[in-house]
Amino acid sequence: MPGWMGRVLRVDLGSGRTAYEPLDPRLARDYLGGRGLGARIVFDRVPPTQDPLGPGNLLVFAVGPLTGTRAPASGRFSLSTRSPLTGAIHDSNAGGTFGVRLKRCGLDALVVEGRAPHPVYLYVDGSGAEVRDARRLWGLDAPAATDALCGPGGPHRGAAALSIGPAGENLVRLAAIMVEGRRALARGGVGAVMGSKNLKAVVAAGLAPVEVADREAFDFVVYEALKLVRANPVTSRALPQFGTAVLVNLLNELGAYPTRNFLQSQFPQAGLASGEAVASTVLLRRAACHGCPIACARVIRGPEGEEEGPEYESIWALGANCGVSALGDIVAANRLCNRLGLDTISAGGTVACAMELYEAGAFSDGARFGDAEGQRRLLLGAARRDGPGAELAEGSLALAASRGAAELAMQVKGLELPAYDPRGMQGQGLAFATSNRGGCHLRANMLTCEVLGLPKMVDRFARSGKAGLLIVIQHSSAAMDSLVVCKFAGFALSDEHWARMLSAATGVDYATQDLQLVGERVYNLERLYNLRQGWGRERDTLPRRLLETPVQGGPAAGRVVELQPMLDEYYRFRGWDREGRPSPAKLKALGLETDGAATAGGAAGPPGPGGAAPGPAGPGVAPAGPARKGGA
Repeated sequence: MPGWMGRVLRVDLGSGRTAYEPLDPRLARDYLGGRGLGARIVFDRVPPTQDPLGPGNLLVFAVGPLTGTRAPASGRFSLSTRSPLTGAIHDSNAGGTFGVRLKRCGLDALVVEGRAPHPVYLYVDGSGAEVRDARRLWGLDAPAATDALCGPGGPHRGAAALSIGPAGENLVRLAAIMVEGRRALARGGVGAVMGSKNLKAVVAAGLAPVEVADREAFDFVVYEALKLVRANPVTSRALPQFGTAVLVNLLNELGAYPTRNFLQSQFPQAGLASGEAVASTVLLRRAACHGCPIACARVIRGPEGEEEGPEYESIWALGANCGVSALGDIVAANRLCNRLGLDTISAGGTVACAMELYEAGAFSDGARFGDAEGQRRLLLGAARRDGPGAELAEGSLALAASRGAAELAMQVKGLELPAYDPRGMQGQGLAFATSNRGGCHLRANMLTCEVLGLPKMVDRFARSGKAGLLIVIQHSSAAMDSLVVCKFAGFALSDEHWARMLSAATGVDYATQDLQLVGERVYNLERLYNLRQGWGRERDTLPRRLLETPVQGGPAAGRVVELQPMLDEYYRFRGWDREGRPSPAKLKALGLETDGAATAGGAAGPPGPGGAAPGPAGPGVAPAGPARKGGA
């Protein structure tokens, strides 16, 4: 089945058993792959009573119908699970080459369950999977583990690997999974899920070519798309020249650059660690994910040699949000997070929270804002669960709540907020509040229309008329995450281009509106999962500081987020009731009517020890079969 490989590989780490099963064509059509397919599998098999760090939670690594093709920015893959940080249904995606090598194994998804009796890694190629001993790798940092497996002296030289560092091994709820040692499947503590399974790494070594259904039509659409990417000023100049950190000075000038745990919305020293500063001081060259014409990554000159430089979010989280201004200090903290396997956004947000608590006298042996050495000490302690940093391992909400100051945690649904102060971007505040995975800019980033004017400029301080725009962006984002393609290509390409590429790749006709329908189906399914554990309107909110404390100076002075009127409009436009529950008519229109009954079940509390066994196998999931013999 071109575009879709038509196979799911299941691995039970507890028994070592593996099995292939065919991908249900209906699931492929309705959910595409990536985030959509992962959400469907998690929804069907991981109940909200399941401990995210228990053996019954799943890791669903999924590619999309465009992964590994010539489609622009299509060298990505997705991971879905239940988050140990938030308890919500969760997905992350990353670039590099791992997703392409996984697709070349002839797979649409790799589903990992159970818990190994000792540290292992998983080797996957075109003939199946092997569970191999990883006790010699346990304790290594993420880049070192990757190099030991796929480096010049490793057993899988030239393959692609993802691995966890000490943070994942220690079940830190801020842990990321590092892809090829330098990119991250981040947010939500996904690295802790791997650690809970004693899974140190996954190696993908597929070599089979990825076919498309109609080569001539596909090549023509790709040709058109590449012309648009190379003509668009964002994808042809801004991102290639300055990387994602091109946003630092822009957001700071607009008064939407959160500073010192969102106490302010401008950072006087922001320019010292901007994209322009990186380009003029430490940049060596650009880098790109597989087949990407944009090449937004930075290879920089670090004190220990070449390394990939920090992205916009990392520069902010470890910089302005903690009051740290020197680029060298930010680079050092970013390098430390990569080695430890920490999500830089949540780690930086939690350290910033600890710094405010320390200055308020509520957290002894912490660090003040601007203390770069203290920041690194807290990061190391969090990853090792050692010293004062150990309390940070549970995330900012748990840390602040333990001090009776939960309002100082800048999070939504337990997930730390990224680098946009919504008091300067009202629509972004609504996007944060309604994100299914918590504080996230990738579910929908209103930067496009509130700051960049794409496809049109809207008043960033206005509260009305934002819901419809946001919903369209949320659906487009969900569809792109299911294809799986990079959102940066979306600056130049529309749903029409993706639909045409998808049709040519798979042989299934998709119209532009079909991608919006896929995105809406995925978004509502994720909503149903969260409703099933008792989450309603009360969770669609923001930290009190953003709702009640006006910005003190700058372009956003006097502003707070006026959320409730926007939320009412949003629910109405979505076809949800006032508590945020999809109507029966909406569920029927999306083919989710049989899933709606799940929302009537009992509410579940936050993730904790124990939990129920996984539910019955859902579509696309079959019993495991005999294992292949593993290696040393």
